[in-house]
Amino acid sequence: MKEILLVDKPAGWTSFDVVAKIRGMLRAKYTSEGHTPTKKQLKVGHAGTLDPFATGLLIVLLGDATKRSDEFLKLDKVYEATMTLGSVSSTGDPEGEIVPISDHKPSRQSVEVALAQFIGEIEQRPPMHSAIKIDGQRAYKLARKGQEVEMPLRKVTIHSIELLQYDYPEVKIRTNVSSGTYIRSLARDIGDYLDIGAYCSDLRRISIDKWNIEDAAPIENIDL
Repeated sequence: MKEILLVDKPAGWTSFDVVAKIRGMLRAKYTSEGHTPTKKQLKVGHAGTLDPFATGLLIVLLGDATKRSDEFLKLDKVYEATMTLGSVSSTGDPEGEIVPISDHKPSRQSVEVALAQFIGEIEQRPPMHSAIKIDGQRAYKLARKGQEVEMPLRKVTIHSIELLQYDYPEVKIRTNVSSGTYIRSLARDIGDYLDIGAYCSDLRRISIDKWNIEDAAPIENIDL
């Protein structure tokens, strides 16, 4: 049985949905072979959450490999993201309340200048709708209750940002970032720098260190 699976997560699925699906596939595989699986054999985890709206590489760990999750969480990651300019989102993504801010259309040069401001080590404030714990509770749960919480700043490193396409209001980028970086926060901050607002409207994880999306399979094609 494999211990590390590379899954191309579809949009609309939570990372936990993927874990639950693979656990069910494992149970079915053992049962079809005439075995009753142990708890250890059904142990499944993932190494780095992807937001439900996001797609791309999700590393799923099986059995003893679940003990190594921290190794993967600390690795650099590469994302391709689309930012929509001129509006903000309550969650930083398409699933939140979208509010128009400005109809100003910045030049490509202005966008490139804005992107450059965020390369290197920066201080970033994670979005309220995130899994970070505040006083023992997940921030997104507090947000859903309507509670306003000041999210603590954290230092992250943006190794590179490449402008792939600009067709107002959409800006498509590829960015290599350190562990702990929120692309939704990056999009929000770029929008703030341009003074027109922005949110992350599409997100795809391309790689986690040496593991690449090209080697991943859709959930329905996973080979156990």
